[in-house]
Amino acid sequence: MNIEYLKYFYEVATAKSISKVAVNFHISQPALSQQIQRLEEMLGYKLLNRSNKGVELTEAGQIVEKYARTLVKGYGNMLEDLKAISSNHATIRINSNVTLATYALPCTLYTVQQNFPELLFNLASAFSNQVEQNVLNDVCDVGFIYGKPEDKDLSYAKVGAEQLIVVASEGFNIRQDVCLKDLISYPLFMLNNIHREQKQINRYLMDLGYNLDHFNISLSLDSIESLKSAVIKGYGLAIVPYISAKKEIYTKQLKQIYIGDFDMKQDIYILYKKEKLHNSSVKAFIQYIKKIGEQSFC
Repeated sequence: MNIEYLKYFYEVATAKSISKVAVNFHISQPALSQQIQRLEEMLGYKLLNRSNKGVELTEAGQIVEKYARTLVKGYGNMLEDLKAISSNHATIRINSNVTLATYALPCTLYTVQQNFPELLFNLASAFSNQVEQNVLNDVCDVGFIYGKPEDKDLSYAKVGAEQLIVVASEGFNIRQDVCLKDLISYPLFMLNNIHREQKQINRYLMDLGYNLDHFNISLSLDSIESLKSAVIKGYGLAIVPYISAKKEIYTKQLKQIYIGDFDMKQDIYILYKKEKLHNSSVKAFIQYIKKIGEQSFC
C-alpha cells in the first residue's frame, strides 16, 4: 500500500474537506480525489461521502481513519530514526496533555537539552486518553499527563505535582481569603469533562462533600487559555494550575483567591512502554526526568 494514499486520506478525514487539503499540500483537487479513490479501490470499501458541505467518513472510513493516524505517524517516525543514523542527534517524540505541553514541558525540555545536547525533542499535545494510546501505538516515545494512566500496559512514574488555585480578575469583587462554600455565590468556569484533569477536580470536590450542582458553573470551556480569558474579562472565577496563571498574576491581570479548605495538587506522570528502555536515548531521557523531577517544571 502506498503510504501517501493513507496520508492524504487522513488529512482529508481530519479537515473534512478535500479542497482545504489540496491547498495545504499544493496538489490539485482532482489529483487528490484520485489518490483517495485508489485507496478505496485497494481496500474495496467506500471511505468518504462527498457533498457541497465537505466530506463525511463512512463506517469503513471511520475504521481506516482510526488506524491511519498510527500508520502515518509511525512511517514519519521511521524516517526520522533512519535519518538519525547518519547524524549525531536522536529525536525523542513526546506527547502531553495541553496544559503541561503549554506551560511546563518547554522549560523542562530546555533543561534536559542543556545536559543532553545530542537529543532533539518533538513535543505534541493531545487529550490524556489519546496520549496513552499514542504511547502504546509507538506514535510517541513517552507521554506526560496528570494522574496515573488508565491503561495497565503502560509503565509510569510520578515526576512532579502541580498546585491548583482559584483565580479572579484583579478588579473582581471578592475577598482574597474565603472558604470553598463561599464560591457558590460566584460564577465559576471549568474545563469540559472531556479533559481528564477536570474529572479529577470534580472528584476532589465531591470528596469534600460538594456536588457540582452546588456551584454556579456558568461556562464549560475547552482550554485553560479560554478559562483565563473569561476570568480576566471579569466574568467569574476559575480553578487552574498555578503554573498556567503565574504570569498573569505577576502582571496583575489575575489575582489568586486563597481558599482555606481547598488544597489540591495534580500529580504529573511520565508514561512509556517498557520496551522503549532498550533505546539508549529514550532510557537516558526517562532516567533524567525521574532524577530531576519537580525541579525541572518552572
